[in-house]
Amino acid sequence: MKLHKEGYPTVAIAIITFIAICGISIYTMGLTWPTYIIMAIFGIITMLVISFFRVPTRHVSTIEGAIVAPADGTVVAIEEVDEPEVLKCKCLQVSIFMSVFNVHINWYPISGIIRYYRHHNGNFKAAWLPKSSTQNERSSVVIERPDGTKILVRQVAGALARRIVTYSKEGSKAEQSTQMGFIKFGSRVDMYLPVGTQIDVKLQDKVTGSQTIVGWFK
Repeated sequence: MKLHKEGYPTVAIAIITFIAICGISIYTMGLTWPTYIIMAIFGIITMLVISFFRVPTRHVSTIEGAIVAPADGTVVAIEEVDEPEVLKCKCLQVSIFMSVFNVHINWYPISGIIRYYRHHNGNFKAAWLPKSSTQNERSSVVIERPDGTKILVRQVAGALARRIVTYSKEGSKAEQSTQMGFIKFGSRVDMYLPVGTQIDVKLQDKVTGSQTIVGWFK
């Protein structure tokens, strides 16, 4: 299993902690049932951390006119909203919530030129709450298609997330289904699309980042 580069320090700390706790437990209590329980608990935690930073094997392709899922997870919002930060118009918001069991890599949903990037400090409320999109720690990226259509992709930190990584730079090119960034431990990704965009998913659908087609531009 391949690990994501963003996970190297965290995984190293988890493994070192696991080894240290096992050593201390064996030294102080010997190979007794409490020792085995402690080793099992921290072994499971370590495996979960390693799994969290795994890099899945994905078939990447560009589909003209399609909007692919920017993250693995569950669709928790499909609604018309006013986007006040940069697009400043009514948009169709599609939000995907990532649990701690999902891969937390984020992918570009479309190809185009990155016209805007900002990181905003904020709170760390539960990522499935509607207000998390505007009140939590977040990064916003606007991608412009060749026809001038712009969409906003927002990475939102959750209650456990404490670091958002975004690889986007203004003026650079975004390639559909390539990596946009990473969010550590529990979060969501919001897409703000033009009103009238055809949406092919529904609430509570499970989607796969860079693979599931969320909708189509008209």
